[in-house]
Amino acid sequence: MSLPQEKSWTWLRAGDEVFPAMLAETDAARESICLESYIYTSEPLGERFRDSLVRAQQRGVRVRVLVDALGSFTLPDSFWSPLRAVGGEARFFNPVSLNRMGIRNHRKLLVCDDRVAFIGGYNIASEYEGDGVTRGWRDVGLRLEGQLVAQLAASFDEMFALANFQHKRFVRLRRPGLKRTVALPAEQLLLSGPGRGYSPIRRALQQDLAQGRDVQIMAAYFLPTLRLRRAIVRAARRGRSVRLLLPGQSDVAVSRLAGQSLYRRLLKAGVEIYEYEPQNLHGKLFIVDDAVYVGSANLDPRSLSINYELMIRFQNPAMAAEAREVFAGALTHCRRIEPEPWRRSRTFWARIKSRWAYFLLARIDPYIARRQWRALPD
Repeated sequence: MSLPQEKSWTWLRAGDEVFPAMLAETDAARESICLESYIYTSEPLGERFRDSLVRAQQRGVRVRVLVDALGSFTLPDSFWSPLRAVGGEARFFNPVSLNRMGIRNHRKLLVCDDRVAFIGGYNIASEYEGDGVTRGWRDVGLRLEGQLVAQLAASFDEMFALANFQHKRFVRLRRPGLKRTVALPAEQLLLSGPGRGYSPIRRALQQDLAQGRDVQIMAAYFLPTLRLRRAIVRAARRGRSVRLLLPGQSDVAVSRLAGQSLYRRLLKAGVEIYEYEPQNLHGKLFIVDDAVYVGSANLDPRSLSINYELMIRFQNPAMAAEAREVFAGALTHCRRIEPEPWRRSRTFWARIKSRWAYFLLARIDPYIARRQWRALPD
C-alpha cells in the first residue's frame, strides 16, 4: 500500500498569517534567500524583513533582494546599506526613466534554501498587515514546498540578472525566454512579461474557461481581454456557475471604474458579481473546476500583456476544494450586485467616467507600454 502524499502547500489568507511565516523562514534559512517584491516600503515591516536578511547574511546565507523601482519609488537606495555592508545584494528593477517607465516587475516571491517558497499578492508594506477584515488589505498567498520551488528560484535568478533593464537583445536571444510555461506533473509555472508572444496566463485561463463548469474569480483589478470576457460570458450562458469577487473599494479608483463598465453585460449573461466591502481587496485567485491559479497577476491588460508576472496553475482537487473555502470566506464579507438595482444606480456621469477609465486602461496604457518596449535599444 502506498503512503498518502504529504501536502506541499499552506494557504495564507491575511497579512497576519503571511508575514510571520515568511520571517520565520528567513530566520531559519541556512543557504540562500531570494526576495522579490513590487512594493517595498521603509516602514517597520520593511525594517523587520531587512534586519532578518542582514542576520541571515551574517550567518553565511546568500541573500538577494529585487524590488521594482517604480513600485518602491519611495524606498531610498540607502535603505539597503546595512545588507550590502555584510555582503548581501539588493537591486531595483528597471530604474525609473520616462522612456521605459511602463514596463514593471509586478512579481512577489520569497524562496529560502530552494526548499520553501511564498507566492501571492502580498507586497512588503504596512497596508497588508492585519486580518483583511477589521484592518489590512484582503489578499491571498501560498507557502509551497516541493520540486516547483527550484523552478521559482531559477525564475528569480533571471529577473535579478535583468534588474538594470539593459536586456532587450538578451530577451530576444533566450530560448524559451522569460515569457513561458514550465510544466510539472501537477503544476504549471506561468511566467508572463512584455514583448512578442502569447501570455501563458491568458492562454491557460482561456482553455480552462472553455470547458469549466464552476468558475470563481477573485481579482483586485478586473479588466479582462475581450477573449477572456467572451469565455466568461459563454460559460455563464451555458448554465455554468460563474462568480466574480471584485473590490468594493480600491487603491486604484480608475481600475475599479473601468471594471464596472463591464458589469451590465456580465450580469445580463448570468454572471454573479460580488464586491468585497470591509477593506481593499488585493487577492488574485482563479478557480475553474479543479484548476487553481495563484500568484501576482491581476485580470487586466497590464498584468496579462505588460508587466512581468508570476502565476502557478495547480491541477489538484484537494487544493481546489481548499481554494473554494478561501473564496467562500471572503464572500461572506461581500455584497452581491443585482442587475436591476445596478442598472438604476448608473447615472449618465457614472457611465461616462467608467467608459473613460476603460479607454485609459484598456487602450492608452497598453499602447504607451508597447511603444516604450519597441523603442528600447537592441
